[in-house]
Amino acid sequence: MGRARTLAEVYRRFGEVDAAGVSPLYERVAVALSESGEALRAIEAAPARRRRPALILAALHDLALAGRAPALASAYAAEDGDAAARAAIDTLLGTTGAVVDLAARRRTRTDETGRCAVLYPAVAEVARRVGARTVGLIDVGCSAGLNLTVDRVGIAYGNGQLLGDPSSPVRTECAVVGGRRVPEQVFPGVVARVGVDADPVDVTDAEEARWLRACLPPDRPELLARLEAETALLAADPPVLLRGDVVQLLPDALTRVPEDALPVVTTTWALSALAPESRLRFLRRLDEAATGRPVAWVSAEGVGVAPGIPTFGDRHASGHSIVGIAVFEHGALHAEAVGRCWSRGRTLAWPAGA
Repeated sequence: MGRARTLAEVYRRFGEVDAAGVSPLYERVAVALSESGEALRAIEAAPARRRRPALILAALHDLALAGRAPALASAYAAEDGDAAARAAIDTLLGTTGAVVDLAARRRTRTDETGRCAVLYPAVAEVARRVGARTVGLIDVGCSAGLNLTVDRVGIAYGNGQLLGDPSSPVRTECAVVGGRRVPEQVFPGVVARVGVDADPVDVTDAEEARWLRACLPPDRPELLARLEAETALLAADPPVLLRGDVVQLLPDALTRVPEDALPVVTTTWALSALAPESRLRFLRRLDEAATGRPVAWVSAEGVGVAPGIPTFGDRHASGHSIVGIAVFEHGALHAEAVGRCWSRGRTLAWPAGA
């Protein structure tokens, strides 16, 4: 077994590998942090699992956006790598407590609306199978809740198909592999939107919205513009956000869906954060809720992660995820794998016969 990387090596690798070609500013800043003993000692004040480069850089960026690190903000605005490296070290040393506090209580947030390209056809398909004209969306592990705007996003697939809302200010693209087209079912009306997360982000809160921006590299304005469009779309009709243990909160979330609508629970790479026994409890919660009406579940999870969902016989850790749909009704579970996807929904295959 190889030795564990030192903190300096972790930051250098982040700069030279992860940030290379993605963010020249972060490439320069991360390498500079790796070469500063003082900066590394300051980072070590954070809990061991909260010292990751992406999280510390987001904390520094948040301070810059909040006006608490003007030199760093100026360097970022000018896209001056050398000035940003110096200012990042100075900010870290001068506000170590603030950086550590942010790193300890925050987690980095990823772009989510790309997942809508996977969710849209799967939600439409499961609603068609149940015969539901209206649905209540419940996103488990919702983060900022961007999955809950799945019906309001324009989706362009690489095979020329266009789904979703063509007039939406938010558009996402998805490559399609294989010979089968993505199903073009009519999307049901959405009458409830509920997000469940241990630490959901309320985009109507200025501080929370700023943290989402802080998680983006400062030299990627196109990502910032997209995020602002996404959060504006969500803020126009905010979902109900439930904070706490996602499995325990499921019954509460399901009661938020009107009786005449189909509850559709969605999980996108959320179950891997749960222990195997918690995943089984999740499944039981859905089954228990389906005594008086059907309950649907749409999942995009790693191979074998979603209990009860077939896997096409694919091996675990295959590098892709399985798109599954399931319906719980009268004590019975009808589950099927309908697709494969890669890169968090940026590539989709809907196999023939699914």
